[in-house]
Amino acid sequence: MEELKSLVPYNLKLTISQSTVDELPSTSSSLLDFFIGTEQFHRIVRDLADPRSGLCGKDKEAALELKRKGNQCYSSGDYTPALRFYTKALRVAPVDASEMDRNLVAMLYVNRANLLHKTNLLVECLQDCNRALQISPSYAKAWYRRGKVNASLGNNEDAAQDLTIAKNMESSLGGKRQIESELKIILDQSKRTSNRVAEQNEENLRTTEEPLQMITKCVTTPNKGRGMASICDIPQASLVHTEEPYAVIISKHCRETHCHYCLNRLPADAIPCASCSIPLYCSHHCGVQAGGQMFKNYPTKHITNESLSSDLEEYIGKITLGNEFYPVMENIFEHKHECRGVHWPIILPSDIALAGRVVVKSIEQRRASAGSNLIETLEFCHNYTQVSPESKLESHIFSIVLLYCLQSTYGSELPINGASISKIVILISQIRVNSMAVVRIKSNDYESSDQIGKVVTRGSALTSNVEQIRVGQAIYRTGSLFNHSCQPNIHAYFLSRTLTIRTTESVVSDCPLELSYGPQVGQWDCKDRLKLLEDGYSFHCQCSGCSEVNISDLLINAFRCVDLKCSGIVLDSSVVICEKQKLERFLGDPKGSSMLQIGNISSDLVSSMASLAFEENCRTLNVNPGYCLKCGSYCDLESLRSAVDEAWIFIRRLQDAIVSTKISRAILLDASRSLGQLRSILHAYNKGIAEAEDNLAQAFCLVGDLQLARDHCKASIEILEKLYGHNHIVIGYELVKLSSVQLSLGDSDAVDSINRLDTIFKRYYGSHADVMFQFLQPLQKDAHKLVQ
Repeated sequence: MEELKSLVPYNLKLTISQSTVDELPSTSSSLLDFFIGTEQFHRIVRDLADPRSGLCGKDKEAALELKRKGNQCYSSGDYTPALRFYTKALRVAPVDASEMDRNLVAMLYVNRANLLHKTNLLVECLQDCNRALQISPSYAKAWYRRGKVNASLGNNEDAAQDLTIAKNMESSLGGKRQIESELKIILDQSKRTSNRVAEQNEENLRTTEEPLQMITKCVTTPNKGRGMASICDIPQASLVHTEEPYAVIISKHCRETHCHYCLNRLPADAIPCASCSIPLYCSHHCGVQAGGQMFKNYPTKHITNESLSSDLEEYIGKITLGNEFYPVMENIFEHKHECRGVHWPIILPSDIALAGRVVVKSIEQRRASAGSNLIETLEFCHNYTQVSPESKLESHIFSIVLLYCLQSTYGSELPINGASISKIVILISQIRVNSMAVVRIKSNDYESSDQIGKVVTRGSALTSNVEQIRVGQAIYRTGSLFNHSCQPNIHAYFLSRTLTIRTTESVVSDCPLELSYGPQVGQWDCKDRLKLLEDGYSFHCQCSGCSEVNISDLLINAFRCVDLKCSGIVLDSSVVICEKQKLERFLGDPKGSSMLQIGNISSDLVSSMASLAFEENCRTLNVNPGYCLKCGSYCDLESLRSAVDEAWIFIRRLQDAIVSTKISRAILLDASRSLGQLRSILHAYNKGIAEAEDNLAQAFCLVGDLQLARDHCKASIEILEKLYGHNHIVIGYELVKLSSVQLSLGDSDAVDSINRLDTIFKRYYGSHADVMFQFLQPLQKDAHKLVQ
C-alpha cells in the first residue's frame, strides 16, 4: 500500500488527515476519484483481485515437483520434510489433475498415508486413505494401505474387506498374489475385532456441558460507554458467557500450524482447500464450514465389479461417499469469497481481511432477509477521530482496495462510492478497537507414565511450560462489549472458535464485568498499560489498577536502595511521572505534587507495603527519581541502568542457548553471575529478577541439575506472588514447571504444587481446565503415585 500512499497529493492527504466522521463520504469520494484516474491503482487491484494473476491458485507442475521432492525424502528416510512436501503438493494440486492415468490429489493422499503409517500415525493414515478413495474409489493402493492400517489398529474385519477390495481392483498378478497372502494372514487370526477409530482432531475440544445462566446485561457507564454487568450475585468461577464469532480470521504467523476455520492446531494429515492454495484445515468438516470448495465424489457405479459381493459394494459406498461432503447447513461461508486463487487475503493486513468477512456476512444476511442495508456497520464504538493522520489515510486506501477486491465476487451488488467507502472506514476502525485476539494455550506435553515423575515433552525442552499465543482475530457481537480493567474480575478463553467468559472472583449484583484487553496487559507496569490502551483503543484507563497507587506498579521495575540494609524502593523517572499523574487526577491538583498521599488513597495499602518499602507510620511519601522511598538515600540511576543492561547480555545469551539446547558451563556461570548482579541492583521483587530466575530454572533442567532448577523456579514464583497475588493465573502457569521438576525429583512437595495449580486453573477455566490443559490429569495421577 506504500505505493498508493505515495501517489496521493499533499492537499488530499491533509484533507483526509483532518477529516471528521461526518466528512468521510466526501473525503472517500475524493480519494476514489483520484485513484480511478491512476493506472497504478488499477494495476494493484488487478494483481490482488484477478484470479488470472493470483499467486494462490492451483498449479499442477508445482504439485508434481513437490511430490517428487517428497518421494526423494521418503526414500531416504527423511520423513519430516517428506510430510511437508506432500502437504504442500496437496495445497497446489488441482483436484482434476492426473498423473499416469491416476488422480494426482488421490495419489498424494496415498503417498502421505504411506508416510503416516510408517511413522505410526495410524488414525491420520486411515483418514488420508479415506480421502483418496472419496476422490478415486477404484484406487487399489488406497484400499491396500487402508487394509494395512486397519490391521495395525486391530480392526481385522475392516482390514479383510479392504484387502479383498484391493485384490479385486489390482491389475497385476504379482500384486494380487501379494495382497492374497496378506489377506490370508488376517483371515486366519482367531480374534477379530472391529474397533473403528473415528476421525478426530485431538484439539477439536469435546467438553462436558456446563449450565450457562443468563446473568449478564448490557449497561452504559460514564467513563467507558457500553459494557456488561451482572444482574445478580455471581460466585467465583461461574460461566457467564459463551459465543460464536460474528467473523474471525487466522493470524498470519499461524497459517501453517493452525486450522484456518476452528483455529486448533493442525494434525499431521491437514487438508487444503480444493480451489485455492491458502487455507489448511484439520478436517473436511472445517473446510466445508469455511466455505471453500471441497472435493466432489464420483458415483460408485463405475467401480462395480461382478466378483464383489453386495456387502462389499455397500461397504465401498460407506467409505467413498462420506456425508461430510454434502452437509445441510445454514451457514455463511467465511472463505468462499476468497477462494478463487486471488491473493488479496494474504497480502492485506489481517484486520482488513476480517473487515471483508464482516462485509460479506452482512451481504449474505441481507440476501437471506431481503434487508435494505447492504453494508452493515457493527454497533460498536470506534476511534476514528482520535487516530493519527497516517492511520486515517491508510483506512481510506484499504477501504477502497477492499471494496474492489470484494466486487470481483459480488459485482454490481456491491457499489463503490463515497458512502460505501466511508462505512468500511468506520468498520475498520471498529474492528481495530473491538476485535478480540483469539489465543491458544501452548505448552510442552507432559504425559503420565509408570515411572513416577517422568517428564515427556515435545522437542528438547525438559520442563513443562505454558504460554499463550495469538492464533486469530475475531469480532464477537456481545463479547466485544465487555470493557477492560487492569484488575479484571472475569477471564476470557477460547474453546476452538468459541469465546468463553468466566468470573475469577465473586461478583455482586450490578457490578461491571471487566476483562483484560490482552493476556499480558495486567502483568505490565502502569505506564506501559496506559500507553498500550491509549494507542490501541483510544481511551485512558481509570480502573483501580491505574488510578490508585498499587504495590505491583511500584515494585515491578524498581531498583533497590544503595544501603544494603534498607528494603526501600527506588523508582525510575517514568514510573514517578505516572504515579504523580495518578495523584493529580485523584486530588485535582493541576500543579502536581512530589508527595504521594498513600493513606488517603488506600488505607490498607500501607500495612501491605510496610515490610517492603515503608515504615508503618509513614502516611506521606516524598517521591523523586533515584531517591529511596524509605530512607531517602540517592543512587545514580544512569549507572545502574548501564549495569543492568550489561547483566542482561548474558541472560539473553542463556535464552538463546535454551532455544538451541546448546548450554555450556560458561554460559550458565555467566548467567548465574549476572543474576547476582541484578539482585544487587534491582529491588528483590523486580520482575526482571523473576524472569532471570525462570531462565536459569529452564537451563538447569536441560542440563540435568533438577535441584537447582527447582530452587530457581521457586525463587521466580516468590517474586511473582508479591506482584500479582497467590492465586493469579500467571502463578498457575509457573507451578506447572515447578511441579513437573518436583515430580522428576520425587519431591513430595509436588502434591501441594499440583493441588494449588489445579485450584488456580479451576478458578480461571472451571470445568474446562482439564480440556485446556491436557497435562493436568497426568500430573495429578503421577502425584498420586508419589504419595502411595
